[in-house]
Amino acid sequence: MSTKEKDLYKQISIKSNEKPKAPAFQRHYKGISTANSDNNSFTLHDIALIKQDLINHFHIRQGEKLENPEFGTIIWDILHEPLTERLKEVIEEDVSNIINFDSRVQAEGIAITSYESGIQIECNLTYLPYNISESLRMKFDEDAGLI
Repeated sequence: MSTKEKDLYKQISIKSNEKPKAPAFQRHYKGISTANSDNNSFTLHDIALIKQDLINHFHIRQGEKLENPEFGTIIWDILHEPLTERLKEVIEEDVSNIINFDSRVQAEGIAITSYESGIQIECNLTYLPYNISESLRMKFDEDAGLI
């Protein structure tokens, strides 16, 4: 083969028929949860995981977690107390501390009201890694637990 032919082979390029793949969606957080029996998978990702982590935190009564008695919420201990303005302030501070415990979430505006047999808490959450906001409503019921 002559040098001209070799140079010609170097200049020829064949394009592939493959289409470039779209970049895969990057998930930031991954965890498991057995709380919802309707799910086919126990795996949670991103916002669903953050939400479940918050709900888990609110399910724990303060003092129940071994070696961390400050972890959890005081709401379960004050469900039977009259909902005064001072108690609302204490609950708001507790809810704010729990939400701020998770660096992935920020609370904006916490509203505390009483309902039939418990306390209802509504707050606006911002999921910081995604810049998505939504409203979270939790009902702490004397009989049914966290609804």
